[in-house]
Amino acid sequence: MDLHPYQDTWPEDDPHANFKAEVAQYSQLDPLPTLENLSRATGVPVPALVRYILVKYTVSGAEALLALTPIVLRQMEQHIEKAESSGADAARLEAYESLRQMIGWLKLGAE
Repeated sequence: MDLHPYQDTWPEDDPHANFKAEVAQYSQLDPLPTLENLSRATGVPVPALVRYILVKYTVSGAEALLALTPIVLRQMEQHIEKAESSGADAARLEAYESLRQMIGWLKLGAE
């Protein structure tokens, strides 16, 4: 399996736009040097580390949410701060919609 950065475009009203933007951002980095270093340090083969990370993230539900918490909380807070600093109802509605999408995506990981 080859791991390539995700590069795509999508309409602004795509219900998964936030997730796709995050995948595009994070997939630009190459995780293999970190995994190779971890493999050398622990003796666990890289494919086993990749499988561990994917399984832990995708099936652990609450654990995955806890692992995401610092990043997700910062993103949620930024939406709220932006809306509050504007003071406009339209900005608050935009923040609400962003938060709604983020919460919906997080719920998928827990179900």
